[in-house]
Amino acid sequence: MDAGGVSSSASSLFTSKKYDVFVSFRGEDTRNTFTSHLYAALERKKIKTYIDEKGLEKGDRISPALLEAIRISKISIIVFSKDYASSSWCLNELVHILECHEENKDRVIYPFSTT
Repeated sequence: MDAGGVSSSASSLFTSKKYDVFVSFRGEDTRNTFTSHLYAALERKKIKTYIDEKGLEKGDRISPALLEAIRISKISIIVFSKDYASSSWCLNELVHILECHEENKDRVIYPFSTT
């Protein structure tokens, strides 16, 4: 164990994540409002944050890169908005986030709502 009481293997596992935070949100609802402000605030604090910059178009599938970003993030924040649950992409992201949480015990935060 190191001086902080955390074993070196647990410590290295936690620091091996590429992103500190992955933000799941419905772009149409919050991209240019709540989510952009949240992202800016996290970045100002030097918290490495992943958000899907381009969004998905109708008929698109969630890319393997997006699923990987979820997997390699320490924390996921779910921005629940009025139409979040009506988006199959958002629900697929959420399922993947919860699966990763179950496997890796990553943290999931979901107190945010823009309604």
